[in-house]
Amino acid sequence: MYEGIHHVSVLVTNLKESLYFYEGILGFKQNKKRPQFDFPGVWYDIGNTQLHLIQYPEGKARRNTTQIDSRDGHFAVRVKDMGKLLQILDHHKIPYLNKEINKTEWHQVYVSDPDGNLIEFNA
Repeated sequence: MYEGIHHVSVLVTNLKESLYFYEGILGFKQNKKRPQFDFPGVWYDIGNTQLHLIQYPEGKARRNTTQIDSRDGHFAVRVKDMGKLLQILDHHKIPYLNKEINKTEWHQVYVSDPDGNLIEFNA
């Protein structure tokens, strides 16, 4: 009945700062088919899934911290080259939690975006 997750939506307070993080640092590519909604935002294509950033300062779904906690709510992105991702994060001095050895079968790296949204990268 279900085919997969179509998109994940996260709230951001400063779209310009978020664009720099997601595009300038992580290298995500925008989906230009986003309709002209009456609020700022952007869509990214990540494999067969999308990430939607919605600028909504009044939103309530925020952690109010950029502390990295792998048990807190997050979304996960599968990566092909974890070494390259770690080089990018180190180059930009992005803090991360590196869980190369854990109870899963994959290497996990957690980061926080500027608004505190947690992202797990795994390979």
